[in-house]
Amino acid sequence: MPTIVTHSGSFHADESLAVFMLKLLPEYKDASVVRTRDAEVIKTGDIVVDVGGVYDPATHRYDHHQREFTDTFDKDHAIRLSSAGLVYKHFGKRVIRTILGWDVGHDAQVDQLFIKIYDDLIQGFDGVDNGVLQYPVDLKPAYKETTSISHRVASLNPWWNQPSTDEDLNTRFLKAVEMAGAELLEKVQYLGLSWLPARKIVEDAMASRKDIDESGRILVLDQFCPWKGHLEAFEEELKLKDADKPYYVIYEDSSKQWRIQAVPVTPSSFASRKPLPEPWMGLRDEALSTLSGIDGCVFVHASGFIGGNKTKDGALKMAKKALQM
Repeated sequence: MPTIVTHSGSFHADESLAVFMLKLLPEYKDASVVRTRDAEVIKTGDIVVDVGGVYDPATHRYDHHQREFTDTFDKDHAIRLSSAGLVYKHFGKRVIRTILGWDVGHDAQVDQLFIKIYDDLIQGFDGVDNGVLQYPVDLKPAYKETTSISHRVASLNPWWNQPSTDEDLNTRFLKAVEMAGAELLEKVQYLGLSWLPARKIVEDAMASRKDIDESGRILVLDQFCPWKGHLEAFEEELKLKDADKPYYVIYEDSSKQWRIQAVPVTPSSFASRKPLPEPWMGLRDEALSTLSGIDGCVFVHASGFIGGNKTKDGALKMAKKALQM
């Protein structure tokens, strides 16, 4: 039976996640976990994480505490890796495939998820374990936040005045492994099965936008999905100038009517690039149809960030007319 070795004593989120990822892989699925700082025991490990003072993928040694260690995820990332980042960097694509059941194929999707999961989850483990602040030290937070995964893993350690044995610590550590792993499973499943399909819907809408209107200012989604972040990402990837960026997104809602939504200045902004026309704001139904000259109008919000029509054709007419006003 193979052994995964990590350090004894107080445990942290990074090695908890590192061990969880390794045990997802077939070669380590049934591995025993040994927690020690004994150099002779460390030498016997099939794979060693967060202890031992050696980073050598060829011999499966993944420690980051040595003075000379400066590795980051890639040239576009500045935060030094922890044991979580190291294991993810070398095994992450296999971990993603295992969680999503993608044994073969999906290469492009796995590559996209590999970066996204690091940015959205793993980098946080690296930053916390290496003491990297999220914001300048002279900024005083408005409130305390003690429910992050790093805080929750740390809370599993015994209190300073609570008696504990090695057996108790090992049991607590295995609980931390499952806790950190649950964060990974949820993130990978969401990104792979929800975020990634939504990206494809927005990508298709971007590719066909000039078939909808020659201006390219109107997107029509094949079905509703979270689109704001994806749109921003595609605009950056395509290096779109402001004059080429979409103003409106059209999609069918849950009531089988159609929405026209103004694209916000940023995904989290309440301000729109081009709100729906001011004369339409706050109007509904027949009054709105009469004023706009477009049948089937349902409403336009008082701020002009969203409106509705009974049909796709009606929503398109609203968007095209709004471009001209």
